[in-house]
Amino acid sequence: MKRFANRREAGRALAARLAGHPWHHPLVLGLPRGGVPVAKEVATALGAELDVVVARKIGAPGRPEYGVGAVTADGEPIYDQRVLRALDLTEEHLAGTCDEERAEAARRTALYRGGRPLAIADRDVIVVDDGLATGVTARAALHWIGRHGPRSTTLAVPVAARQSLASFGTTRVVAVLAPRNLQAVSRWYETFDQTTDDEVLRALE
Repeated sequence: MKRFANRREAGRALAARLAGHPWHHPLVLGLPRGGVPVAKEVATALGAELDVVVARKIGAPGRPEYGVGAVTADGEPIYDQRVLRALDLTEEHLAGTCDEERAEAARRTALYRGGRPLAIADRDVIVVDDGLATGVTARAALHWIGRHGPRSTTLAVPVAARQSLASFGTTRVVAVLAPRNLQAVSRWYETFDQTTDDEVLRALE
């Protein structure tokens, strides 16, 4: 299975998968930070508006990189109940971490959007990230979007863990690559540098 040179190439490949659909007033929302360069390529190809939706991962105690849930700036947290049971955790155990991540989501939303309103109602919304592992961050973002009356929601990623694709219910999920053994999203890119806040802001200009 091929790898992408970088997020821009991945975005162009993803855009090609999305181009044939009759989108209604499309809105492309990148998940910062790494999803935004991918989303910019998609928005450009579709002639769509580009913006962001910020969801923050809630990490396991002592293992912040291992996401057991996610939260948006003003939404309720979404947890992977299967993982909570496996780690013998409850949502109450994670309340402090959740509050910290909600505050960080609010800070980043203010930084990236600067008070700019986001019109979602009656639009086809495409949520874009640079890859899908457990999918919990994307589920939190989709849950938040669903409260604002979109016409439809689609999750679009260049690469997704095959076992995660079935966890989104009726939400349409589009992936260019769906390896059986993902290991890590970065494995599927030749260059996978950390995206900076400045890069996100430039993409949104």
